Amino acid sequence: MRTVSRTGIVTIAILAALLLGGGMCVASYNRLVRLDQGAQAQWAQVENTYQRRADLIPNLVETVKGAAAFERETITAVTEARSRVGQVTRPTEITTRPGDFRQYQQAQDQLGGALSRLLVVAEAYPTLTATQGFRDLQAQLEGTENRITVERMRYNEAARELNVARASFPTSIIAGLFGGRFAERQYFTAKTGSDVPPQVRF
Repeated sequence: MRTVSRTGIVTIAILAALLLGGGMCVASYNRLVRLDQGAQAQWAQVENTYQRRADLIPNLVETVKGAAAFERETITAVTEARSRVGQVTRPTEITTRPGDFRQYQQAQDQLGGALSRLLVVAEAYPTLTATQGFRDLQAQLEGTENRITVERMRYNEAARELNVARASFPTSIIAGLFGGRFAERQYFTAKTGSDVPPQVRF
């Protein structure tokens, strides 16, 4: 009967530990890649819904401009807010840069607020709100705002899942080895004062 030497047992144990450790590293890396891709895909959905809203605005503004004596300052506010959104530089990894992410969210929130004011003010013009074109645009914008809310929530969930994984041991070691590849994702937050309805005076 052959006996295994002590050196052989130690060698086998070391090899088994290395294989196990290597397997854990590969599994952790692959999990981070999957979560990172999920967060990126969800971010793309957020941008798609924001783009849809931006594409609807020119049609809405043109429809509203046709209403006699409609408040020009409200239209100007919407147009300027949309322009500011387009001017915000979006680095490839905006979701990992707190300052850029905050600036992007503020520009989008300002545009959303300006649109809300426009729709509220439009209610004072029965001839405008009675037109089919305006009603269609209003319904599309309301649907888009709902989609934005849903996509932002889904992005936050994907970002949270990635952030939890990258902060958990032993995955945090793998995340640390790859530096910015698996950087912490930023979250959308509620706009300050969003719990207070806008004041509109006629």
